[in-house]
Amino acid sequence: MLIAPYANEPFDLFDTDAAVAEMRGALDKVRTRFGETYPLIINGERVMTDDKLVSTNPSNPAEIVGYSATATQQHADAALDAAWKAFESWKRWTQEDRSRVMLKAAAIMRRRKRELEAWLVYEIGKNYVEASAEVAEMIDFTEYYARQALTHVGGLGSLIHYSGEENESFYIPLGAGVTISPWNFPMALMTGMTVGAIVVGNTVVCKPAEDTVVSLSKVFDIFEEAGLPPGVVNYLPGNGRDVGSYLVAHPRTRFVNFTGSLATGAAINESAAKLAPGQKWFKRVFLELGGKDGILVDETANLDDAATGVIQAAFGYSGQKCSACSRLIVVDSVYDALIERVIERTKKLVVDEAKNNPNLGPVCNEMQYKKVQSYIDIGRGEGKLLTGGKGVDAPGYLIEPTIIGDVSPTARISQEEVFGPFVAAIRVKDFAEGLKVANNTVYGLTGALFSNDRERIEIARREFHVGNLYFNRKCTGALVGIQPFGGFNLTGTDTKTGGPDYLLQFMQIKAVAERL
Repeated sequence: MLIAPYANEPFDLFDTDAAVAEMRGALDKVRTRFGETYPLIINGERVMTDDKLVSTNPSNPAEIVGYSATATQQHADAALDAAWKAFESWKRWTQEDRSRVMLKAAAIMRRRKRELEAWLVYEIGKNYVEASAEVAEMIDFTEYYARQALTHVGGLGSLIHYSGEENESFYIPLGAGVTISPWNFPMALMTGMTVGAIVVGNTVVCKPAEDTVVSLSKVFDIFEEAGLPPGVVNYLPGNGRDVGSYLVAHPRTRFVNFTGSLATGAAINESAAKLAPGQKWFKRVFLELGGKDGILVDETANLDDAATGVIQAAFGYSGQKCSACSRLIVVDSVYDALIERVIERTKKLVVDEAKNNPNLGPVCNEMQYKKVQSYIDIGRGEGKLLTGGKGVDAPGYLIEPTIIGDVSPTARISQEEVFGPFVAAIRVKDFAEGLKVANNTVYGLTGALFSNDRERIEIARREFHVGNLYFNRKCTGALVGIQPFGGFNLTGTDTKTGGPDYLLQFMQIKAVAERL
């Protein structure tokens, strides 16, 4: 199978009039499709239901982006039946043929870039660049996993010869599993979680976040257009407490791939660990959960670079990334100088409806809006409000980028995930104390150090306990194939999405010996 070497898909900075005009045209076109209803997809068939999920525009919640059919437990049973039926034939496809379908899907995604970006702007409040970056990442996952799967053909090549026997070991898929995806990167994460499983021969029931049912339906249309057989992927929007929990506990679920909150992930892990009547395997569970990510800045750092990195990592997509900087840890001697720079840049950020391409759009929904506001109130009592702190007088869920200064490392806002445009700034006496503070969290996803001291960089390389560590740059924006992504501690199971080992989690090794 002759294909070009993998390369990351470029995303658009919208720094030309032509690119902006293209996006505005796509936004206008997508808007004409507001209010449509999207079905469940079970065994390739589109299923409508009387009950509907409603998806609204977080920039203007009065606008209905679309509706979705709502799955029940009966639909979940039907979807698992379809997935297991499809597994019997899909697992026998050659790896080249399965990879070819995924490469076809990536090509379709690439052709439909602007349309897909526009849906993200409206349904989840991303500005143009964030939407473009997500669609590029979705393409990256699809392209990368299609190629990585080919490297596992032929099994293990390092076995030792044993006289008188032929021995081989090879990979086989697990079966039918469940993916449960978050709302903040609906296209990229659901696609990566799903493609990683199916490209090596598994089948999947996909349960999306309720806030992003329209965006995700577009991806499943692409899977079908690419030629994926019925039942290999089944699309099941519904209530997480009902359908999601039911699928996790189901005895016919072979694996669960989840990205979301710590609380939900812990509940999934507990539920999946219980053996249900009729279950004949221990379920594999893959968890990518929260973060309380810190950027540490010492007195040797370039403060202008550090300020830029903090702004990008803290307020990109309104801080709604598990990798976002939510703790700024600064050595005392440069604390005031850095904070001054960060505040100055923060006050210049524009908060507006996502369709207007601001620096910050809305947070996801009303519940998230109230959560962030509650943490701002807590922060006023745990530190000094330096900038922001209010909602924006607009129809949508808009919040000013907020920084609370002189916060204790053990304060609630230093320990609990906020998931919004919110930063707790912590003053430390020196680098050594700063590193201890950086590690003082139950999470361990991303972190960054701004320093020009080589010895400290090497200490941090060993001792800064996160799955993704960055030096002298922001702590967000991991690239597929370049920075395998996943964290330690209660951040999850460190699946390292976009890395060379990711697909191994969805396979098992079979060893066969024949006496000659």
